[in-house]
Amino acid sequence: MTGAELPAISAAMRWQSDTWQRLLEQLDSGHLPHALLVTGPAETGKDHLAMALARLLLCHAPKAGHNCGECAACRYSQSGAHGDFRWLAPEGKSRVIKIDQVRELVAFAFRTAGFGQRKVVVVSPADCMNVSAANALLKCLEEPARDTHIILVCERLHAVPATVRSRCQLLKLPLPRADDSLAWLDQLTGDRQQSTRLLSLAAQRPLRAERLYRESRVDVLEARQVALQALVEGRAQVPAIVAVFAELPLVAALDELTDYLQAWLRGQEVQRLRGQGRQLFRILDRIRALQGAAGAGSNPNPQLVLESLLLDIHSAFGGDSDGATMAASSGEARS
Repeated sequence: MTGAELPAISAAMRWQSDTWQRLLEQLDSGHLPHALLVTGPAETGKDHLAMALARLLLCHAPKAGHNCGECAACRYSQSGAHGDFRWLAPEGKSRVIKIDQVRELVAFAFRTAGFGQRKVVVVSPADCMNVSAANALLKCLEEPARDTHIILVCERLHAVPATVRSRCQLLKLPLPRADDSLAWLDQLTGDRQQSTRLLSLAAQRPLRAERLYRESRVDVLEARQVALQALVEGRAQVPAIVAVFAELPLVAALDELTDYLQAWLRGQEVQRLRGQGRQLFRILDRIRALQGAAGAGSNPNPQLVLESLLLDIHSAFGGDSDGATMAASSGEARS
């Protein structure tokens, strides 16, 4: 999230109103923690919440529970030029926040604020810090600098080291309610039926639905879901499904497989979950481990990984064990 994308006033998403109100109460009472760890599902607005809070903390004259959008601090934070504000993310094509980035951040945190009363640091996604970077951040968390606020944002809470988690106040954001998401999407589409279709395809994640709409990718995603359904029902083999997913980066493909399996599991009765569900939960655990490895900078062969996972999914739903004539490749992907 860069300054060029920001409006004059940054606000939390409409489905975050209760969370935002609690943060305002903490701020007004002087009990806002120096370190906050915001976690929740992907593409539901966590970065929006972090930016809204950061700009409120930096603003010289807040109005109605938001930054004013008019003072010099707001103009600087909007342009990305505020000297007391840092937003840390992976650089360039890297998927990892590295130790040198965090060391610079620590040095910044311990400097005196040069423009206002506070300094603000946002690290997003915090689950993309490598081990050395996370350890370097501990100095800020264990010995907080005066009037410095640190906001960590992540999707995979388990990927943030326990030493970091334990030194932050945890703020868990749930998946938005469908009625809130649909009302927000309606402003974009002007059509409730289209909004409903988008939200369903996006696994109930409104910002993903917005992205699908703006990128005109709805039909492409729908085709991949239809292909997965054909695999599950025994009407397609693994090679054909791998080909359908070939255009996606591995991380995006893993996200779509996760969404599909979770949606299927949510729709099942408890009795079925005790049998077939166990296999699918094991597959989800594998996907979670692969996502963690990718977030740490691992670069596995995408085709082999997808072949292996899709073979397991095919088998879990009763498909033949060689459903793709890829047994050798599958073994290599697991190694």
